[in-house]
Amino acid sequence: MPSKENNTKTKAAPTSLAEEQNKPDESSFPIVDIGASAGGLAAFEAFFSGMPNDVEIGIAFVLIQHLSPEHKSILPEIISRYTSMKVFEVTDGIKVRPNCVYVIPPKCNMTFMNGLLKLVKPTSLRHHHQNLPIDRFFYSLAANLQERAIGIILSGTGNDGTLGVRAIKGEGGMVMAQTPKSTEYDGMPLSAIATGLVDYQLLPAEMPTRLISYIKNSLLIPRLPVESYLSHKVDALNKIFTLLHTHTGHDFSQYKPTTIKRRIERRMALQQITDIDKYIIFLEQTPIEVNALFRDMLIGVTAFFRDPKAFEEIEKRVIPELFDNRESNSTIRIWSSGCSTGEEAYSIAILLAEYQASINRSFKIQLFATDIDSNAVNIARAGLYPASIAADISQERLSRFFTEEADTARAR
Repeated sequence: MPSKENNTKTKAAPTSLAEEQNKPDESSFPIVDIGASAGGLAAFEAFFSGMPNDVEIGIAFVLIQHLSPEHKSILPEIISRYTSMKVFEVTDGIKVRPNCVYVIPPKCNMTFMNGLLKLVKPTSLRHHHQNLPIDRFFYSLAANLQERAIGIILSGTGNDGTLGVRAIKGEGGMVMAQTPKSTEYDGMPLSAIATGLVDYQLLPAEMPTRLISYIKNSLLIPRLPVESYLSHKVDALNKIFTLLHTHTGHDFSQYKPTTIKRRIERRMALQQITDIDKYIIFLEQTPIEVNALFRDMLIGVTAFFRDPKAFEEIEKRVIPELFDNRESNSTIRIWSSGCSTGEEAYSIAILLAEYQASINRSFKIQLFATDIDSNAVNIARAGLYPASIAADISQERLSRFFTEEADTARAR
């Protein structure tokens, strides 16, 4: 654990919360959410000890630690010893400002929307009363900030944050995790890393330097609009598409323009390359980077029953029509294309099973699920998900269609 005397940093003059809230709005800026559980205190201290004292590039930090509801958090006071940034314990509706640190209070979950942090009373998602504050905040941060959302997973047990990692990466953000060997408890980092979506595995004290470099090379550089980017970079993009096709057999030339731009720029930032022609040379010399870009192109935002309105339409209108006037021995075939890691396909299967039970009839169902990403299909085939899917699936459905195994849930 860093020494308090050696790492205490010069603190700015105190600023009241009212003064801070009444400042005029500033430009959009990245927000870094750092999640931790058991063993997280030492990791937080090491992280902020590694943060340069004189760097103000417009980052806000939000700290979410699993806290005992019976104890007041001492994290704001501790973090204040290691940073010159203002540190606040969050109150409902507080406006997020750059160069500030915000700490979740006990007995609360938290979301981010329209520049504000909103506190929410935790609810029991399962009979184990598991609370998932990191996943919940990652989801809201990704939805609101897209590529300006950055998630960091530090020491902790369980797998809170794992589903949130996919949400952040799906929106073009960046994710770090503490190297498992450096943690007191490696459950959370290992679970995040197992997704294959973590960009950097680092010691907490090493994270700030890499974080600042990433932000400078990615988020602080003026970017062309998508249409201008595509028209100015035609030759470069065609070379990248050719490299991807040669190495993977897949053609991305007709892929979504916004995704192409965002994912290429993100990979360039991770490699600290600012010129696309230099990035092409790097791709030509580094096959592993071609594979990394390929995986980044494929990342999709998915969850069980992700679009409630769409699934309500499937449940109330589409599925009944599929079964209407069918003989009991007939076969119903459904194709879930672009199934990613399988959540959509399993969601449809659940609705099909529930409808058959409701009409007391049984049909032969064939549900095909495919995806260009073989790694995602392997996850879908295994049907093994973090227990945090309880945020998207009712307890009744969890009990009926899944088998709980420690910190995971397996589709039956």
